[in-house]
Amino acid sequence: MRPYAVIGAGPSGLAAVRRLSEKGIEVVGFEAHSSVGGLWDIESPTSTMYETAHLISSKTTTQFDDFPMSDDVAVYPKHSELKRYFEDYAAHFDVSSKFHFNSWVERVEPLEDHWRLTYRRENELHELDVEGVIIASGTLHHPKRLDLKGDFSGERLHSSDYRYPEQFDGKRVLIVGCGNSGCDIAVDAVHRARSVDMSVRRGYYFLPKFVMGKPTDTLGGLIKLPAKIKQWVDGMLVRLISGKPSQFGLPDPDYKMYESHPVINSMFLHHIGHGDLTVRPSIDHASGNTVYFSDGTEADYDLILEATGYVLDYPFIDKAYLNWSSMAPDLYLNMFTPNSDRLFVVGMVEAAGLGWQPRDQQARIIASFIAGRRAGDESATDLWNEVKTGDYPSLNAGLNYLELERMSFYVNKQAYISALNAAEKALGDC
Repeated sequence: MRPYAVIGAGPSGLAAVRRLSEKGIEVVGFEAHSSVGGLWDIESPTSTMYETAHLISSKTTTQFDDFPMSDDVAVYPKHSELKRYFEDYAAHFDVSSKFHFNSWVERVEPLEDHWRLTYRRENELHELDVEGVIIASGTLHHPKRLDLKGDFSGERLHSSDYRYPEQFDGKRVLIVGCGNSGCDIAVDAVHRARSVDMSVRRGYYFLPKFVMGKPTDTLGGLIKLPAKIKQWVDGMLVRLISGKPSQFGLPDPDYKMYESHPVINSMFLHHIGHGDLTVRPSIDHASGNTVYFSDGTEADYDLILEATGYVLDYPFIDKAYLNWSSMAPDLYLNMFTPNSDRLFVVGMVEAAGLGWQPRDQQARIIASFIAGRRAGDESATDLWNEVKTGDYPSLNAGLNYLELERMSFYVNKQAYISALNAAEKALGDC
């Protein structure tokens, strides 16, 4: 039989190659960089990492369950520690040997009974016919740029262009966007820049990284609360711990907790409170070095850094094959497309506190499904019939997520894990 192709050597791709191999399914991986790690390898041409970046979730809630990080790794590891972690994972499970490195996938297309993958290596195009394809190339590669009216004569960067705090030296900096990356970068900038302002359009919930000496995301959880109740309880706790954002000159969120991703940062509000950061409203337009804001104020800047997020993009495949709907593919369990039983996605899922383990479970389910389809197993056929209906289970646990691009593949952690468990149980011994 032809092999399966896995695109990407980050955590999702490594898990996919491992789990297919364990099922005896021949697999070949493709990675644009020279090593594993994906986003977390700052040297990768596809990485959007910056030198001071750390996990915003703690290592124990993020790591693979059967491959824990060592005790000497920080509670919130730096990107370089995570690169080593993935190198160790790849060596332990012998997956690196399955990858073609320095290989850019340029096109994936279906043929009559298989798929053809075209990739570039050393400036030469190669083709490989495979039984199917697993896309595990990540969701944070294609920058979402600011639509800035007017003509700004200073420097403009996206957060994906940012690497070192020295880029801010002596500059008047305006950061646009108040998500986790924007807040992390703002904390870097206050130590190097002449001045730092942040343009904030909407409210966020802010949490420190530690509460009572413990990582915030490890607190609670002993009692499983319904999503709506947990939403209310945690929202009240955030208010008690961090106060109202409006106390720091920031807009208060007009939505409930977990309807958008919270900001996990211990220093951002600290620097606002110490006058190191000035909060600005949304931008109206720019002219020369001057930026005019929606409240009628203005200020001059040398650099605008756009921490405006990313657009989900798999440029090597036609969106129709992935059942793309609006801002993201409409997939069963964020994995299966109804348009092919030989095309899958691993890692196109986000949730507060989700970590990498559910991505490993995605890979296990896909491997079992492939093995079951090859063997003509009834349980795999039943799952495929469910995928083809397009009538997919809700994964939001009744929460009303904001209609934002970054939330288009967001799920509730408990609801999603329950759905994965049910799918894995239904596949049985495939």
